[in-house]
Amino acid sequence: MNAIHVGLLGLGTVGSGVVQIIENHQDKLMHQVGCPVKVKKILVKNTEKARQIEVDKNILTTEVFDVIHDPEIDVIIEVMGGIEETKTHLLEALKAGKHVVTANKDLMAIYGTELLSVATENGCDLFYEASVAGGIPIIRSLVDGLASDRITKMMGIVNGTTNFILTKMSKFGSPYDAVLKEAQDLGYAESDPTADVEGLDAARKMSILARLGFSMNVDLDDVRVKGISSVTDDDINYSKRLGYTMKLIGIAEEEDGKVEVSVEPTLLPEAHPLASVNDEFNAVYVYGEAVGETMFYGPGAGSLPTATSIVSDLVAVMKNMRLNVTGQSALAPQYKKQIKSLENIYAQQFLRIHVKDEVGAFSNITSLFTEKGVSFEKILQLPLKNENLAEIVIVTHKASQHDFEEILQKLNDLEVVHQVKSTYRVEGNGLV
Repeated sequence: MNAIHVGLLGLGTVGSGVVQIIENHQDKLMHQVGCPVKVKKILVKNTEKARQIEVDKNILTTEVFDVIHDPEIDVIIEVMGGIEETKTHLLEALKAGKHVVTANKDLMAIYGTELLSVATENGCDLFYEASVAGGIPIIRSLVDGLASDRITKMMGIVNGTTNFILTKMSKFGSPYDAVLKEAQDLGYAESDPTADVEGLDAARKMSILARLGFSMNVDLDDVRVKGISSVTDDDINYSKRLGYTMKLIGIAEEEDGKVEVSVEPTLLPEAHPLASVNDEFNAVYVYGEAVGETMFYGPGAGSLPTATSIVSDLVAVMKNMRLNVTGQSALAPQYKKQIKSLENIYAQQFLRIHVKDEVGAFSNITSLFTEKGVSFEKILQLPLKNENLAEIVIVTHKASQHDFEEILQKLNDLEVVHQVKSTYRVEGNGLV
């Protein structure tokens, strides 16, 4: 093999990083695979646009088929984003015998199973390490490094934008709207930040991790999702007062063949390792029956960290090409999907309630928890200034999600309850 030729779909921030690494690390790539790696064609929207890096204009094209039907191109790297149109292009590339590397978590969360199946049918590799947690090799660790173990739980911070926002709110008391604007100005958040702040981006990543970790066809619709847009300064201040740090946490857990996958603002003890993961960084805890606890930490986004994961996937494809073992990396799910019911999901809960400041109000509230057998671990009760109300902050012991939601409904119906202000999951009190 004289050289391996690459076609690139997209030349934005990440695509530019891919080109940069391929050019600057050519000696390393030569050592890994024994031949040069050349970028032959790049799909762009405008060939005349000024770019972050210098690229030979002769390899730029605005026609996707110039890339995916070029007979000399061995591997397609997709970094343009999008879902439906991108899926069509990648399916065509795979059917044309092209190997594919993608950073597209939206695409893989929704159509990953179909794309991997088509790749296998056509003897092609499809790798997507960069789709989850940027520069952290979490997917490769699940597929290869922990292949002999049985994964029971994955828990982590997989969205840098929300972690940046919650870090600023917690450390500096900055209001949500102001920090969101700062994140947008710094390029951490899109002009429409919905996918990040409402937890959708993290949910897509957790569905991918759950699918791999539990060998089960977990879909995006199976993930329970709650974002951070309703988090207030009071929520964060009270959680700190009780010894917790708030993070947007993704959880995927398997027990007796049934799985729970969720993304929600979660309170962690300040001593928990994930509580100290700040700003745009990501971290994922993986629990295996044999290995115990492992933690993967690093930059969750950015041009070069994400590009590093993409080029690492490219190296894996090239090694498979030289060994003539392409198209054999995707395994069919081992287990039938079974999602836990709310009755089988247990967690501690934090809640803030505004109640009428009168005799018997607290006993009316506690009776609802007692009926369901839910006890309290921590309680704060404070008067509210200039109002005939008191604020009660509670951290429960573990309770089923079903029972807790029933309690919330009944709390809202109580005459002494003015408003249930907020509720959040609490994890890691045993630091696991």
